[in-house]
Amino acid sequence: MSTYQKVFLIDDDEIHNFLCESVIRNQQFAQSVSSFLWAEEALEALSRIVRDEPAAFPEIIFLDINMPGMDGWEFIEEYRKLPQEFTQNCLLFVLSSAVDKNDITHARNLSEVSDFFSKPLTSDILHIISEQYTVL
Repeated sequence: MSTYQKVFLIDDDEIHNFLCESVIRNQQFAQSVSSFLWAEEALEALSRIVRDEPAAFPEIIFLDINMPGMDGWEFIEEYRKLPQEFTQNCLLFVLSSAVDKNDITHARNLSEVSDFFSKPLTSDILHIISEQYTVL
């Protein structure tokens, strides 16, 4: 399986983040995993990376949609404002328990979103990403 340098998890469920981190580490999918309970916090981290440590921008972001405060849709709106030289080299996957077909369709129609996966994150999903998606 491909090994990525850095993955961001953005989900307001601490247990879900812990489980995702475990799957990513057990599958040796990434060397580094950073979890964020708040989308605003993740955006601040991304902005700081752009400013101070460009090589540390994540290659993959897993984003939940339904979160308190800034939700996934609002995160994507703000993510669009980051320099494209960074975002074009990052795969953004919506990872959500949302079952609303409109949410799934909307996510897949956004140019920033590589794909939509239903929770939980599994080794099968990581395998699909490794096989079907390439970080530019």
